[in-house]
Amino acid sequence: MTRENCRTYQKFSDDAQQCPSVCQENGKDDQITDDANDSELPGVEDDTGSISIGFNKACLKNVFTVLLILIYVLLTAVALFLAYQTISDFREKLSHPVMSVTFKEVDEYDAVGIALYLGKATLLSCQHHLHDHIPALVSPGNPGEGGCVIESVSYMDPYSNQTREVTVVQGPTDIRNRELIFLQFSQNETEEDFSSITYMLFYKFADLTASSDKAEFMKECERSYSMWTFSGGFRTWVKMSLIRTSGRGKESVEFRQESSVVRYNDKRPESQRTNQLFFVVFEWRDVFIQEVRDIVTANAWNSVAILCGVFMALFKVANFAKLSVKWIMKIRKAHLRRRAKEMTQVT
Repeated sequence: MTRENCRTYQKFSDDAQQCPSVCQENGKDDQITDDANDSELPGVEDDTGSISIGFNKACLKNVFTVLLILIYVLLTAVALFLAYQTISDFREKLSHPVMSVTFKEVDEYDAVGIALYLGKATLLSCQHHLHDHIPALVSPGNPGEGGCVIESVSYMDPYSNQTREVTVVQGPTDIRNRELIFLQFSQNETEEDFSSITYMLFYKFADLTASSDKAEFMKECERSYSMWTFSGGFRTWVKMSLIRTSGRGKESVEFRQESSVVRYNDKRPESQRTNQLFFVVFEWRDVFIQEVRDIVTANAWNSVAILCGVFMALFKVANFAKLSVKWIMKIRKAHLRRRAKEMTQVT
């Protein structure tokens, strides 16, 4: 009994000693498993954090790229509008030049041609005077002195196709000494209701004398210049000024006139007043010729420079847009690859 009890007790003690060791091993295994689990969790959290950070960066880059593209599209629209506006302004200025007016001082004028359409009237006298002085009339109504150069021309009227007779007188030239021409005419007043004489001014009397076809020359003058009239029973003082206009390959000459009219006190006997008397004076107003030129303010080089800058900007915008699209596609592909790789690791 004693031996059996001793053996049994020994077994029990041996088993008791083995149990704590097994329990200790099991405890160690559980601790190792827990440690392993604890060590795995931070890694998963780090991967999730890195994925979210990468995704946020990609989103920000995409948004920034889209904003840049929108800005460049807006700049492109502005550049196109600027190009259109530049071309429109250039065409507008080219078709509507600006008029430039200058005054040229001269010492002497070219002698103008004074074309007189007398009709039934008769030229009694033509005299040159200086310094705005006209002597008193000696025998009004009678032929007087004739110190003028005169040409008589017959031609066909360009509008009515009727023959017209014109008497052309050489005009004054010496503006410094206030040269003038005084002409006297007479006309039978009983033949017409209104007594007047029509006249026309053209640029150079020398052009008429040098012309081989004077009739054609006067016909062209009538097409180009205006007609005026002066009345009988008055002294009409005409002050002339010259305007030259040039532009678009054309040049023209225009006369402006300032007229003053003074009534003539006819002192002839009643028997001699059957004829109406006309008096006219032609004089240059001042020493300045007005020159009008058409100036095109559109600068072709300015427009070309602006258009070159616009096209360079468009080229840069197109190049940037192309690179931006490539970059977005590259980021998108990299994001998809990273996501596929992460999904594979999770699986």
